[in-house]
Amino acid sequence: MPGRAGGRGDGEDDTVAARAAGGCGDARDTRAPLLDELMPWSVRPLRTGRPWVIAPDAASLRARWDRLVRAPADERERLFRATRSRTPRTPVAALPGQATGTGRFAREEGPCPEPVRIAHGPFDEQWLIPDHRLIDAARPELWRVADGHQLFAVEHGYVPQDTGPALSVTALLPDGHWPAGRPGRIRPLFRRPEGHEPNLAPGLLNLLRARHGDSVTARSVLAWVLAAARHSPAGCVVPLPADPARWSAGVELGQELLRLHLRGARGAERPRLPGGRRPYVRAAVPPVPAGLAYDADSETLTVGTGRISPVPPGAWEFRVGGVRMLELWFGRRSAAGAQDVDGLEAVRPHVWPQEWTSQLLELITLLALLDGLRPRREGLADGPGITAAELRAAGVLPVAAAARRPASVLGHQEEGPDGQFALL
Repeated sequence: MPGRAGGRGDGEDDTVAARAAGGCGDARDTRAPLLDELMPWSVRPLRTGRPWVIAPDAASLRARWDRLVRAPADERERLFRATRSRTPRTPVAALPGQATGTGRFAREEGPCPEPVRIAHGPFDEQWLIPDHRLIDAARPELWRVADGHQLFAVEHGYVPQDTGPALSVTALLPDGHWPAGRPGRIRPLFRRPEGHEPNLAPGLLNLLRARHGDSVTARSVLAWVLAAARHSPAGCVVPLPADPARWSAGVELGQELLRLHLRGARGAERPRLPGGRRPYVRAAVPPVPAGLAYDADSETLTVGTGRISPVPPGAWEFRVGGVRMLELWFGRRSAAGAQDVDGLEAVRPHVWPQEWTSQLLELITLLALLDGLRPRREGLADGPGITAAELRAAGVLPVAAAARRPASVLGHQEEGPDGQFALL
């Protein structure tokens, strides 16, 4: 029968929902709302259970699969890395939208499913084998709504004194991986495929349109959130302006940020720095770069014996959760970072691929442009705002429990374990 999503959004934290609903009970509550109140349906990060199903290049994933399915039974068991959730004999339904096997993986002999591009944590794009038999918690509810209309807001976990952005937005399916601190949650912009039913608190769009005009859409709300959200111990805070001029300025800035975050997806232009500030390869990256270093005086990034410049200081110092994004990106790809890796994770490029250099140049550009917009973001929280008490008075808060659960999705059939239709 047709598949649908039911139940809560994979372990929705009842204490968070209760806090968000109950925190607005006082009419004198002048706090700004939380993102959890404005975009109430959220999903926990993916949990692969075995890191070898994700890689910076698709070819490594295909090679890992081939080695696994051709290994003798005892070797396959060791390479698989069984967990309580997944073993080679675990019956599992296919992921929504993926034509992968549903028979016991112990009997698998076919080719590797086509790897899919994902957002692996903030500002890193990698590849995933989209086989549910290999992933402990793949969050099928996200796959059901991931299409050409969807955007995902990914909260960055709270770290004290963190000055980096509170969230990022991607058109790719995000895994929600977090390099430091407690991971945040994944919030789709739409609750249904084809861009239907915005994941916004019921009544929020009407309230904002009454304040700021009929041009307010789900995407403009997301743009404001991206521009204005900030960290707090209670969660991601999103001040909502009472002033239409400040709303317009924030949405305009947020649209610029969205264009950068999407990195050419959804018809947007790929990020580019102005002429004279674009980073170039001054000396080729060697086949096995030994490390990454930065010289602020010459604005030069050294990749082994390779050199890239100009690299603005803001790109080098761009951090999320206190972690430098360029160092994290390089560490996931460097041979030095894989010295202690064994099993299928050791199946990886032996030399630095040329496309990684191109991706590094694009990441430098992205981080430099995001850092350049930081001053414009800092003033958005100033001025009169729409308080939690006003949202309660308008009926937007507390958020109804149904808005925190995934919507029913009836547009396709889903295959269950061993080829049966999934009964959801």
